[in-house]
Amino acid sequence: MDAAKVLASNLIVLHHFTVYGPLAEALAAAAPRLTDWFFEYARMAVQVFLVIGGYFAASSLAPHGDWQHRQPLRSVAQRFVRLVLPLGAALLVTVASSALTRLWLQADFVPAAPGGLQLLSHATLSYGVLGVEPLSVGIWYVAIDFQLFAVMTLLLWGGRQRAQWLVALAGLVSLFYFNLHADGDNWAPYFFGSYAMGAFAWWGGHSRHSGKWLLVLAIAGAAALAWDFRERIALAWVVALVLGLARSRLSTQQLATLVWPGLQTWITRSARSSYALFLTHFSVLMLANALWANLDRVSLGALVFVTLMAWAACLLVAMVFERYVERPLATIRV
Repeated sequence: MDAAKVLASNLIVLHHFTVYGPLAEALAAAAPRLTDWFFEYARMAVQVFLVIGGYFAASSLAPHGDWQHRQPLRSVAQRFVRLVLPLGAALLVTVASSALTRLWLQADFVPAAPGGLQLLSHATLSYGVLGVEPLSVGIWYVAIDFQLFAVMTLLLWGGRQRAQWLVALAGLVSLFYFNLHADGDNWAPYFFGSYAMGAFAWWGGHSRHSGKWLLVLAIAGAAALAWDFRERIALAWVVALVLGLARSRLSTQQLATLVWPGLQTWITRSARSSYALFLTHFSVLMLANALWANLDRVSLGALVFVTLMAWAACLLVAMVFERYVERPLATIRV
């Protein structure tokens, strides 16, 4: 799971490298097929986080399939704080980076100084539903993650002993209806099918009857794809099945032996900073574009060097942010 988070977060970063600014234009000219692939397909890696989000929501809220908490509103509030505080800190960095970038590069993708409504909508995670211009790329997912967690909490709390049936029904409605209408992509129902598959990967993987659970998951996903084939749903379906099978067939100790210990340590640390990478990489990307736009000598070697250094800087900034900002903020409770 950590490896999936590391791979997915870096694919999203590289997708944004192929979208924004003169650096993206230079990469497209130098390697059009490669950049086309990252542009079209790397963004689907967000499905990995949707599935993992559902997996962890089920494990924390209803590990045995029924509601385990007394205070649903407190669970939702804690999730809100867990997401918003690092987002706010990261946006301060983004605003400063965009102001610095504007000194050397005038481009549409560089955000202007934020207004009051923008700040309020970001503080309440309502920028997507209000149609407010976001201050950073990709942060629509933060709002969706919160919505999904809130919906999952409501379903589990309301369903009690029958909570899994409610989650299954909501997931199927999402897969067969809401996910077919792209104009609803600012709301949780559009994404809940992938989230629910992650939840059932947890429940199936920890059940004594895991084979039956995972068979039902396989059939439901196959039916949704037969109804209307979507590559993003196919990816979520495969990830959920792999997680469920790995959890049901292998112990934690067996899973650990699959990876060389040194690599495992790096993967664990990188996975821990995947949210920080998601929040902070745009600041680095803006500055890298400003650097590239003002280079006197440009060449393929210079392009590769700037791109790799910018990518490495994204990883470094994320690790620092996770260690000194996100981790301390995570200790705050409501």
